[in-house]
Amino acid sequence: MSLAGAAAPRGAAPGAVAVWVLAARPKTLPAAAAPVLVGTACAVAAGGFRLGPALAALVGALAIQVGTNLVNDVADFRRGTDREDRLGPMRVTQAGLLTPTQVQWGAVVAFAVATAAGLYLWWAAGWPVVVIGLAAMAAGVAYTAGPFPLAYHGLGEPFVLLFFGLVAVAGTAWVQALTVPASAWWGGLSCGAFATAILVINNTRDWAGDRRAGRRTLPARLGRRAGVVELGCFLALAHLATAGAVAAGVYPPWAALALATALPAGVVWRSVARSEDGPTANRALARTGQLLLVHSAVLAAALMAG
Repeated sequence: MSLAGAAAPRGAAPGAVAVWVLAARPKTLPAAAAPVLVGTACAVAAGGFRLGPALAALVGALAIQVGTNLVNDVADFRRGTDREDRLGPMRVTQAGLLTPTQVQWGAVVAFAVATAAGLYLWWAAGWPVVVIGLAAMAAGVAYTAGPFPLAYHGLGEPFVLLFFGLVAVAGTAWVQALTVPASAWWGGLSCGAFATAILVINNTRDWAGDRRAGRRTLPARLGRRAGVVELGCFLALAHLATAGAVAAGVYPPWAALALATALPAGVVWRSVARSEDGPTANRALARTGQLLLVHSAVLAAALMAG
C-alpha cells in the first residue's frame, strides 16, 4: 500500500541507502504510526501508559509495514502487475534498482525487527501479543504473496481495516494497560477507515492495470466510479467513528476537534473523482496519509487531556 509517488534517486546505485529508503516507502509509515499513537492515548486515558511497550509497539508496527511493502514490491513484480506504464510510485524491483533476492532479504530483516519487538512485548504483556504479532506478519506476507494473495482476491480492504485499525490500536492499548478500553475500538475503526481510504485511492488509480493483472479489487471489477464511491464511504466512516464516540461519551468533547479533517478529506475525494491522472492520485494518497496522522494526533491529545 503506497501513499505517494516517488522518483528514483538520481545517480543512486542499486543497493544504496537512498534506494532502500525508496523501497521501504516512508510515506506509508503514517498508516503504521497513527494507530500506535491513538492506542497509546487510550492506554493513558485508562491509566496504564508504559513507555517501553509503547515504543516497542511503534517499532513493531513500522517494521511490519516496511516488510509488507518489500514483499509487495517483489510479489507484484513477479506476477507482472508492476509494468513500465504504471501510474503509481516507482517500484525498486521493477525498475531494476534492487534484485528480487535483495528485496526479499530486506523483508526478512524487517520482519526480524518486528519479531524482536514482539518478543519484548510478549515478556511485557503476555501471550495475546504472540497471536497478534504472528497474525499481523502472516497477513503482511499474504497481502500480495503466497498461494492466496489477499489483494488479488479483493480482500485488501478488510485486511487494512482490521490490521491497520482495530488490531493496531487495540493491541497497542493492551500491551500497556493490559486491557482494551472502548475508546480503542472506536479509534481503531477511525484509523482503519483512513488507512483503507489510502488503499482505495491506490486501487482506483490502478484499476485498469489491476484488471489486466487479474487483481479483483472493487474498481478492477466494477470500474473506476465504484472506487470513487468506495473512497467516499471510507472517508466518511473515519469521521463518523470519531463523531459517534464523542456522541456516546466514549471520547471527551475535545475529540470533536479531530473532525476538522472532514473538509480537506472532501477536497481529496473531489480531486480523485475529477481526475484520472497518476500524479493527482499520488498527491491524494499523500494527503490522506497526512490527514490520518493529523486526525489521530488531535484525537490522541484529546484523550490524554480528557
